Amino acid sequence: QVQLAESGGGSVEVDGSLRLSCTVSGKFNVDFYCMGWFRQAPGKEREAVAHIYTGGGSSYYADSVKGRFTISHDDAKNTAYLQMNSLKSEDSAVYYCVAAPRYYQDYDRWVRFGSWGQGTQVTVSS
Repeated sequence: QVQLAESGGGSVEVDGSLRLSCTVSGKFNVDFYCMGWFRQAPGKEREAVAHIYTGGGSSYYADSVKGRFTISHDDAKNTAYLQMNSLKSEDSAVYYCVAAPRYYQDYDRWVRFGSWGQGTQVTVSS
């Protein structure tokens, strides 16, 4: 079983920065898997934010965060990071870390095959 521990959420003003962390533990293929974040704002559907393959693999970003967010992974620590810069009020949401054997286009596959963190609140105020 895979466990994910998230940290790093909080409150920040517009144009500020935050960094989220997510550490994976348990039984998984340590050499190759995909980690990332989804987010969900009140009254909205959960949406993909950024994902990355371990071992220096490919990364994926939602158009809304490209150029502002950077995802990275420390293989030695089994930890992914999401550096969020130039934050906007519309970035406010609960951010959920997820780890899965691969990247999926379909959210339902992330739900079926992925392991999820508990979520962390990010609030951006003007």
